[in-house]
Amino acid sequence: MDHVDFVTQQWERERPDLDVTAMGVIGRVARLYLAYQRGMHETFAEFGLNAAKFDVLATLRRSGAPYVLSPGDLLKATMVASGTMTNRLDRLEADGLVKREVNPEDSRSFLVGLTEEGFALIDRAVTAHVQTQAQLLDGLSSGDVAMLNSLLSKAQAAADS
Repeated sequence: MDHVDFVTQQWERERPDLDVTAMGVIGRVARLYLAYQRGMHETFAEFGLNAAKFDVLATLRRSGAPYVLSPGDLLKATMVASGTMTNRLDRLEADGLVKREVNPEDSRSFLVGLTEEGFALIDRAVTAHVQTQAQLLDGLSSGDVAMLNSLLSKAQAAADS
């Protein structure tokens, strides 16, 4: 019996009129998310990053050469507020990991790109990140992983509708 079972059994005892099945699923997803985050944050820290910095660097890296995006495209890809993105970019620029340049197509705006140091760092960090994520799933068979991925995709679609 895990903590979620403990909680749902208490509710079943105290309120047998309630179906707490969804509480069990959502509770486990929430606890799983926290467990996964701990492992990934440890990996980010090994590279002097946090999740926010990793997110911006990884977004630029996966965008493909020349690894440059407008702030608007970064906002869409990361789903954070404009002020939050500005703060992230300021910190990454101070760290020498990104650079801002005037947009050659519109001198009123700028583009954000990876520096050579930022490119090298995110390549090392994402390699370790993928390894960490694989280790976090070590207890599951490849079939389990495929089934979990499919079920979570369906659950996400249901929650978004």
